[in-house]
Amino acid sequence: MRMTSADRVRTAVAALLHATGESQTDLAAALGVSQAQVSRRQSGSTAWSLDDCDAVAGHFGIDALDLLAGPTRASEALPDARRRGADRRTGAGAGAGAGTGAGAGAGTGAAGQSAVPALAAAAAPASEGAAR
Repeated sequence: MRMTSADRVRTAVAALLHATGESQTDLAAALGVSQAQVSRRQSGSTAWSLDDCDAVAGHFGIDALDLLAGPTRASEALPDARRRGADRRTGAGAGAGAGTGAGAGAGTGAAGQSAVPALAAAAAPASEGAAR
């Protein structure tokens, strides 16, 4: 079964939230909507509109087409400065999860590539992975 466009947008938004360390509340504030509205869109009870997609893409600094393409493309398009842990490299924002040790830099792999596409691929239905 192929992923629908709505599924691709929801999983892309989830991947971007994970990659940046933002919450639905953070995204809602940036979009000027309530956290409940973001939650309804992410659960699928309400669809993300094209205008919403433009606003989400703009917030994350990516093109709307990258968002619509799904979680892998959206994650790859995410600017490095927006990735979780970017504040650790500059020494700012010593908030939750900004520690050191084995968990630090967990968003990147050995070659400096984002681990989010791998997470998104693991969350995709098995039949979608076979279709690639």
